[in-house]
Amino acid sequence: MREEYDFTKMKGRKNPYSRQLKKQVTIRMGVDIIDHFKQMAEDTGIPYQNLINLYLRDCVQSGRKISIRWAS
Repeated sequence: MREEYDFTKMKGRKNPYSRQLKKQVTIRMGVDIIDHFKQMAEDTGIPYQNLINLYLRDCVQSGRKISIRWAS
């Protein structure tokens, strides 16, 4: 392998798979939920948006379903 490579003539390009990795959405969440994940972020050093994504991914992978009972 060469000791030095010349990257000056190399053209940059975007990752063709980047759009499939994540999609930006707008979601309304309770302040208490955001505060909870922000506190977890401080404790772990992981950004709170990533923690929310990891939690939701875990729900999907484990097949967790929500059970809601509406008052009659």
